[in-house]
Amino acid sequence: MRIVLFGATGYAGGRLAKEALSRGHEVVGVARDVSALEQGGGLTARRGSLHDADFVVDVTRDADAVLIATPGRPLEDGKKLLDAVPTLFDAARKNGFRLGVVGGAGSLRVAEGGPRVIDTPEFPEEFKPEAGSHAEVLDALREAPRHVDWFYVSPPAVFGAYAPGERTGTYRVGGDLLLSDADGNSTIGGDDYALAFIDELDRPAHRRTRFTVAY
Repeated sequence: MRIVLFGATGYAGGRLAKEALSRGHEVVGVARDVSALEQGGGLTARRGSLHDADFVVDVTRDADAVLIATPGRPLEDGKKLLDAVPTLFDAARKNGFRLGVVGGAGSLRVAEGGPRVIDTPEFPEEFKPEAGSHAEVLDALREAPRHVDWFYVSPPAVFGAYAPGERTGTYRVGGDLLLSDADGNSTIGGDDYALAFIDELDRPAHRRTRFTVAY
């Protein structure tokens, strides 16, 4: 598969690239600064931005899948991921790739019919801009034109560079509800999240929908 990965230098993006390359896929890693990417072994680096429409169409030409592992909140230029969604839809129409998004946990429900994680009293205020921005992206994907073959993978509550964990080779899959284990822990390591994500590319089971993974 030829995979174009936006956000290849980040925590999730780096693990997605590693997992995809280990399976023999070709990865084009895109970031604004690609100096940290080691090219070779199937990895090609391209400097660019999701907010450059011409670049997005060009770099995704001949791609089988386009993966988005970038923050949802506004960055230095004031633009957020949601602003790039129309460009991605247009590129998908032109180039025919599958679109996969590293999502957030804030839009998951804590229980059937219950509030979203982001709407609970205990959700940290400082995380709301990122969580809210990613929830907007999910809403936009759910309204995507029929030609867009997308999926969105929400991590559990604990996920990030602060809790990388050890690869176990296992994970559980859920839908719109936050997954927790018997002790109430909602977590997954970066490598196992990437395992689940690339498994979806290799064996598609979720078309035009969000799913979540956790231990």
